Amino acid sequence: MYRTHNCGELSLKDIEKKVILSGWIQKIRNLGSLFFIDIRDYFGITQLIVSKKSVKENFSLEKEFLIKVEGKVVERLSKNYNIPTGEIEILVFHIDLLNSSLFPPFTIENKTDGNEEMRMIYRYLDIRRNPIKNNLIIRHNLVLETRNFLSKNGFLEIETPVLINDTPEGARSFVVPSRTHPNKFYALAQSPQLFKQLLMIGGIDKYFQIVKCFRDEDSRSDRQIEFTQIDCEMSFVEEHDVLVFFEYFIKHIFKKIKNIQLDSFPRISYSDAIKMYGTDSPDIRFSMSFVELNDLVKIKNISLLKEQEFVIGIKIKKCHDIHNNDKINCFLKTIENKNFFWIRYLHNQTLLSSNQNFLNEKILKIFVKYFKALPGDLLFFSYGKKIKTRKELGKIRLKIADFFNLKDPKIFKPLWITDLPLLKWEERSKKYKSVHHPFTSPKEEDIHLLEKCPKNIRSKSYDLIINGVEIGSGSIRIHNKNIQNLIFKHLGFSKREIESRFGFFIKAFEYGVPPHGGIAFGLDRLVNILEGNKNIKNFIAFPKNNYGKDLMINAPSLLEKEKLKELHFR
Repeated sequence: MYRTHNCGELSLKDIEKKVILSGWIQKIRNLGSLFFIDIRDYFGITQLIVSKKSVKENFSLEKEFLIKVEGKVVERLSKNYNIPTGEIEILVFHIDLLNSSLFPPFTIENKTDGNEEMRMIYRYLDIRRNPIKNNLIIRHNLVLETRNFLSKNGFLEIETPVLINDTPEGARSFVVPSRTHPNKFYALAQSPQLFKQLLMIGGIDKYFQIVKCFRDEDSRSDRQIEFTQIDCEMSFVEEHDVLVFFEYFIKHIFKKIKNIQLDSFPRISYSDAIKMYGTDSPDIRFSMSFVELNDLVKIKNISLLKEQEFVIGIKIKKCHDIHNNDKINCFLKTIENKNFFWIRYLHNQTLLSSNQNFLNEKILKIFVKYFKALPGDLLFFSYGKKIKTRKELGKIRLKIADFFNLKDPKIFKPLWITDLPLLKWEERSKKYKSVHHPFTSPKEEDIHLLEKCPKNIRSKSYDLIINGVEIGSGSIRIHNKNIQNLIFKHLGFSKREIESRFGFFIKAFEYGVPPHGGIAFGLDRLVNILEGNKNIKNFIAFPKNNYGKDLMINAPSLLEKEKLKELHFR
């Protein structure tokens, strides 16, 4: 028997019990005739008292050695109330070495000295640390809660193929050569998109899958080349039905996992999001929406600005560092855009500006009055070409929030972005590309724009944004064959390409396609934001680095010549 109890469960009620524990050595304190050892397993830590008399000669113990001990539970004199077992310790009668260990390359503590690269090379050691282990437990609980919730609401969990044909879904696909079909390739699925739509055609009413997806694109802190989606689809629904149900789902998850009651999710159109925040994934924990100033600068005849194509500004209310010149100047150095200026409204009602050349006292007062600013407020302005100006002020807005600590990690503000563009023009290929994917339904009232102005067509699509991060994305799908063919045509697909890539799918349209729609949530991102973390790698057992490499197993790697021959590579 390796253990009668685990290292996280014994307490005062177990005093005088004889127990067997097994685990790794966390700490050793040598007091001469006695050793105090902290032994650790998955469940927790227990302190041991080991007499040197009970240890064989030449018997060496070090950190991370795996031991089995037999002993008696006794009350601890110097109690540690920070751990569940902190009121007891084990008086050891017998100790066995189960396995020795090399000295670990970094400290296996909550706060480690290991950098990310080292921890990824030795990920199995990193998982022994409570922060990573607990992250994996939280992820498990989220998956379990998701599976139970969707199942109880009539969704059927169905697996779809991973090895498929290459289809255009917005990113590059990983390809897998076929040994039995020379010069032919599978693609690793970027998502189960076509298969879940086929399930709706097959009469499945509601589907879900917690599924691995693969995209050959650059990794970063919130993206991996292989990632996990909570993938869902529903028949006989409109956009409103999907948004209402999955708002309910997200609220349920936050309540169950974090005991947080979320407010109702506002819905903002894509065009309004760009207009108000300069981005399609705005963080609305802090207000600071854009105020357009073109009419004002023309009416007030403000030189320089009245000649600009676009002028906008934002207000930061009650800036705590309004009088801190060093901090303000330090922040200004982080802004690369030169077409901006600011106004500080000090508590003594003095007005300061970053540009005294054209901003006199009269002009400053015009802006202060227009923004209804109060002493302690800070105003930022940007000007220039319309698209660039909005984008640049959007970046400044986020820098302001970071620099002045306006992003409260304990506050969660979800919102839906709706009516995203159906198509976007790609200058390099000189053709339109789907913003979501080619199976997204256009809004009926915009279909007539296909021939005249495709870029202005809005889609029945929606993104879920939480604290400035895209957590989910979905749409109502096309269920009319003529519209689907029309979209393919505007994406530049020839009849031959449509047949070779989507022939099976178009054929299914001949057999009565129900109206349907769905959404996919990034599981890695969702658990990451639930825990207020900044790196999804911390919630993935064996992640890739930012270059798409697995440093532990050294993948990707070269193939031997014989293997390449099998796959018909010369």
